[in-house]
Parts: sequence; structure tokens; C-alpha cells
Amino acid sequence: MAVRPAQEARMDWGQLLLAAGAGLVGGTMNALAGGGSFATLPALIALGLPANIANATSNFALLPGAGASAWGFRDELAPVAGLSVWLLAGITFVAGLAGSMLLVLTPSDMFDVIIPWLLLFALAVMLFGRRAADWLHARVTIGRRSLIGAQSLLGVYGGYFGGGVGLMTTAIYGLLANIQPRELFAVRTLMLAIANLAAAIVFVAFAMVDWRACLPMLAGAAIGGWAGAIVGKRMSPALVRAWTLLVTAGTTLVFFLRAYG
Repeated sequence: MAVRPAQEARMDWGQLLLAAGAGLVGGTMNALAGGGSFATLPALIALGLPANIANATSNFALLPGAGASAWGFRDELAPVAGLSVWLLAGITFVAGLAGSMLLVLTPSDMFDVIIPWLLLFALAVMLFGRRAADWLHARVTIGRRSLIGAQSLLGVYGGYFGGGVGLMTTAIYGLLANIQPRELFAVRTLMLAIANLAAAIVFVAFAMVDWRACLPMLAGAAIGGWAGAIVGKRMSPALVRAWTLLVTAGTTLVFFLRAYG
């Protein structure tokens, strides 16, 4: 069996800078609109890590950045559609544990085909979410069960793969709770951090994290998450929406090309 390049010897300066730079970008992206793994995962694969190890390493590396972002937005946390933030956090943690165990127990190749369609759904909801939400809320009332169910699925997805989960959270919350992207910074970054924490516990326990690549990426992601929270507070809702749509569209295109190109 071939040994992964990142485990053969110490990483050189170029590899260290690539890992740290990808972490910086990924941490900033997670703070602003989500999708940080689309900066970190390709970098780790470029360093020679298998996809499942790269996914687990990316998850752990982005954890401090997600935590830093959540801390930066702590004063903006508020109930979502009448549900306590801590109830949603508990649901996310348990679901994240379940999702990460699925990654350990099953191959991740199948997600190469499924993920692009999930992200296309997220993009469609982001494009038409406000109109859909207005139409939906004029005719039906979204109950607590709907949001709890959606958060459970997001937690499982976040623990299993996590790619685009921040974008999908923004889209689904906008549809179910009629909340604008800028208003979701605080709760979304907290849910992302909790899902990452749950997955990190499982990935470390099963030795799926490549520490040589993870540590420099982790440092970059922590700085990016903190900086992204500061920048995010100063961004207008229109700019946040434009950024979110751009990241969602780019992410969707990348994963379609990766799966079918």
C-alpha cells in the first residue's frame, strides 16, 4: 500500500504555506457564507491525501476557525422561529456524531454523485428563497417539527461530509424561517462549529486526521474565522447575499465537474 505523501516526511515550506493559506481562506469563507471546505479539501487532496482522510482532516482544521467565528457573533445569537439556539445546538451535536460515524463505516465515493445535486438545490433556494418563503408563509405555517427535522438532516450531513453545509443552512433557514443571510451569521456559524466538533471527536478516535497537514491549516483557519467575523459584521445584507450566491454557484459548479467532468 502506498504511503500518503504527507506522512512520508515533514512537509516542505511550500506545502505548509498551501495548507495554511487554504485554512485562512476556508475559515474566512465559513464566517461569511459557509463553504470553507471547498478551499481546504482540494488543497489537502493536492497534498496527496485520500479523499476520506482529506475530508476528516479538513473538518478538524476548520473547527477552531468555526469556533472563533461563533464567538465573534455570540452577541447576535437569538432563537430561530421560536426554537432555542441551545436546543438546535444539541440536535446538531447528536446528528453530527451520527453523520461522522457514517463516514467511518461507509465509503465516501457515493457522495461525489449526490453532493452536486444537494448544492444545486441550495443554489435554487438561495435564488428563489425569498419569493418561495413569502409564498409559503402566506399559505402555511412552518412548525417547530419542520425546523427540527431540517436541522437534524443538516447535522448528519455536516458530520458525514460537511461540504456546503453552511450554504445549505442559509438556504433552508431562509425557506423555513424566512430569515435573510446576514441575520444567519451567528446561528449558522455556531451550528457549523458544533457539527465540526462532533465529527472531530469521531475522526480523532478513529485516527482519520493527518496532523502534518492539519496543524498549519488549523492555524490559518482560526485566523480566517476570527477575521471573517469582524468583516462580516460590517458587510451590507446585499453584499452578503451576492457573496453567498457567488460561493454557492462556484461550489456547485466545482462539484459537478468533479463528479461528472
